[in-house]
Amino acid sequence: MDEVNDIHPDSPWVGDVWSFTIPTRSAYNPVPADGAKFLEPDVKLSWSAGFNSILHNVYFGDHFADVNAGTGGTSKGPASTSSYTPGGLEPGKTYYWRIDEFDGVTTHKGNIWSFTVAGTGGGVRADYYKGMNFENFVLTRTDPQINFNWGDPSGPDPSVGNDNFSVRWIGEVEAVFTETYTFYPRTDDGVRLFVDGQLLVDRWVDRTVAENRGMIDLIAGNTYSLIMEYYENTGGAVAELCWSSPRTPKQLIPQAALALPVKAGSPIPRSGSVDVSQTTVLSWGPGDYATSHEIYLATDEEAVRNATKNSPEYKGTKALGNESYDPGKMDWDTTYYWRVDEINPSNPDSPWIGNIWSFTTADFLIIDDFEGYDAGENQIWYSWHDGLGYGTVGTADYFAGNETGAAVGDETTPLFTEETIVHGGSQSMPLFYDNNKQGYSKYSEVELTLTAARDWTEGDVANLTLWFRGMPGSVGSFVEGLTGTYTMNASGTDIWAINGVEADEFHFAYKMLTGAGSIIARVNSVENTHPWAKAGVMFRESLNPDSAHALACITPANGVALQYRPSTGGTSGNYNQTGITAPYWVKLERSISGNFTVSHSANGTIWSPITGATAQNIPMGSNVYIGLALTSHVPTLTCQAVFSNVTTTGNV
Repeated sequence: MDEVNDIHPDSPWVGDVWSFTIPTRSAYNPVPADGAKFLEPDVKLSWSAGFNSILHNVYFGDHFADVNAGTGGTSKGPASTSSYTPGGLEPGKTYYWRIDEFDGVTTHKGNIWSFTVAGTGGGVRADYYKGMNFENFVLTRTDPQINFNWGDPSGPDPSVGNDNFSVRWIGEVEAVFTETYTFYPRTDDGVRLFVDGQLLVDRWVDRTVAENRGMIDLIAGNTYSLIMEYYENTGGAVAELCWSSPRTPKQLIPQAALALPVKAGSPIPRSGSVDVSQTTVLSWGPGDYATSHEIYLATDEEAVRNATKNSPEYKGTKALGNESYDPGKMDWDTTYYWRVDEINPSNPDSPWIGNIWSFTTADFLIIDDFEGYDAGENQIWYSWHDGLGYGTVGTADYFAGNETGAAVGDETTPLFTEETIVHGGSQSMPLFYDNNKQGYSKYSEVELTLTAARDWTEGDVANLTLWFRGMPGSVGSFVEGLTGTYTMNASGTDIWAINGVEADEFHFAYKMLTGAGSIIARVNSVENTHPWAKAGVMFRESLNPDSAHALACITPANGVALQYRPSTGGTSGNYNQTGITAPYWVKLERSISGNFTVSHSANGTIWSPITGATAQNIPMGSNVYIGLALTSHVPTLTCQAVFSNVTTTGNV
């Protein structure tokens, strides 16, 4: 609605666009969602009632046609509430249901919905080891779900023990709907979770019970490789795995959705990848019982789905141990579909028909898409030479480094590549640079030597493109004075959740600390850009915006504060004591068990805790960032703070 005044020069004033919804007279919003699977036999059905309905006529049965016609005993009579419990359902069977709404005058026929009851069987292979890093194999068994709370003292099996053990669960999980799924591993202590070969969660640290999450797009009816790795140090032992999606409530992954790893899995390139090189070699992970693999490939999805060994889509058989196929040079900008069937002539369940995977080739030439690197014979630094080099002096595969401050790869990830920040695939190259590294050149460079001739004029290619992502540009600065003072300038919205998202904006001058330690600083001054501008000392797990951290800070108007984020992306917390302003001293300490405590002092000698504050246990790795932090709390303003008397303890 626009407001109008013909004599006013600013008229008209264009109004907001409003909307409203007229409710349907038919039943809607079924629970469980239409097409749901793996449900318990005692499932309770519910729905949202149609507008003005006074009775709900229920039709339920195991034949679509009968439910549609209301025949064959499917009419279950009227219900006065919008729920119905059928009871006596058979495992593995699909059922159909319909709700007709009566408003006193007209009956409004509903849509037909369906669900499938969980079948029998299912589960994942569980390999149990003594030692927290799979040192000594003990036993293998099939676990129906990943749903364990062993307590203390207790454990999975007497032969495994109560503490100092690790488990690797390996299986397949079937997606019910084509949508984004969130997986929730909840553990005490460390966990890593892979789905379809993609690392979703990596929290390989000692900790009390905590839940993480990772998201991935899945396709209904497809099965995906699932690997969850877990270790227990001491104390309580918990390992659980839940999932959810827009149409799946958060729940433990049902046993019937899990299966032993008998199909081919973990395709490379990952299914759905785009901008794939036209000369890509396809690879996959083998199923448990396979002795060979049959490969099918074409540009017609249905042809691949229905292909047999007599079809043109059949590309041959590979022996176990050779899980790769080179299709030769493929067409530009074309979607390919492929399938790998697992074969074992001596097993009556063979063949195990594979999923349909897809990828789309690029409409450009690719110098390196980083998808082929691994932790074996094709490690990324073997191709991209940096300042660190690799190998042992005197051996054939030794490279001393190029004498610059560059370092490629990440030894903390399974494939030594970046597996979260990617562009159209599942891997990218981490590149770290230090242009002031002692004993090295004052620049950073990585080099790739091409071993074969390439035609970079093919297809009239005219431009070279490099996709990269780095840390956001800083508007801040850090200057060390001659008298042991440090002047920092910074802007930023906050070190806290911003618009509901845990993401920090601040300037950080840091070193690395290993293990327990502390940092002390005198905050000489902090500019009053906002009552909650913050200048202080920080421990931080990573340089990511949502990193776990602990901060001891002085503010212009809210005193001294302990602020913290207990886990990556976790909810920030605060203790503050008012009436304290700069100049003032702050001290932040980490114990060997990961407890963080804050003290403050007027003179750097007599220390006091923050009133009401308690020590915070924040699980971080052994190596953390430690240093000075400053935020203006107003992104359009720059705040200045001056620090002095900065000291640290521990292995810095």
